[in-house]
Amino acid sequence: MIEELLAYDTKLFLFLNNLGSENWDGFWRIVTHKFTWSPLYVFLLYLVFRKYGLKTTLLVMLCAVLMITATDQLANVFKYRFERLRPCNLPELKETMRFAAVRCSGFGYFSAHAASAMAAAVFLGLLLKPYYKYLPFVLLFWAVLVAYSRIYLGVHYPLDIMTGMFFGGLIGCIFYRLQKLLRVRFLFWQSRKTF
Repeated sequence: MIEELLAYDTKLFLFLNNLGSENWDGFWRIVTHKFTWSPLYVFLLYLVFRKYGLKTTLLVMLCAVLMITATDQLANVFKYRFERLRPCNLPELKETMRFAAVRCSGFGYFSAHAASAMAAAVFLGLLLKPYYKYLPFVLLFWAVLVAYSRIYLGVHYPLDIMTGMFFGGLIGCIFYRLQKLLRVRFLFWQSRKTF
C-alpha cells in the first residue's frame, strides 16, 4: 500500500516537474527564495497595524515568529524521523527529472517551505478576512505557488508538499486562535488595571 502510494507520488512528481523549462527556472528560483516575499510580509503587517493598532501588531509578530519556528521544527522532526530522500538525491530519477534548484540537501519529508507559507497564509488570512474579503484567497494562491516551486525545482515530491500544507494550515489555525485568546485576555487585563 505504502509502496504503491510512493510510486504514484513519484509519477506525479515527474509529470509536474517536467512541465518546466529553462526559460522559467529563474522565475521559480525567485518564487522559492524566502527573502523574495519580505515586501509582502511588511505590507501584511501594515494592514494588521492599520486595522488593529500597535499592540496587536506586536502580538501578531510574536505569534508569527513562534508559528514559523514551530513549522520549521516540526518539518525537521519529520525529516529525520522518516528520512525520505529528496528526488534530486536519487540516482534513478536524475535521468528523467529536471533539477533547477541551487542545491539539494538530504531529506525532504515534509516541505518546510510549503508548511511555513500555508501557516502564514491561514494565520494572516483569518486575521484580516473581516476587513479584506478576498485577501485569504490571494494568500492561499501565494502559498500554493511557493509550494509548487519546490516540485518545479526538483527538491520535493507532491506528498511532501501536501503534508507540509496540511500541517502548515493546522498550525496557522492554532496560532490564529492563540493570538485571539491572548488579545482577549490582554484586553481584560488592561481593563482591570484601569480600576
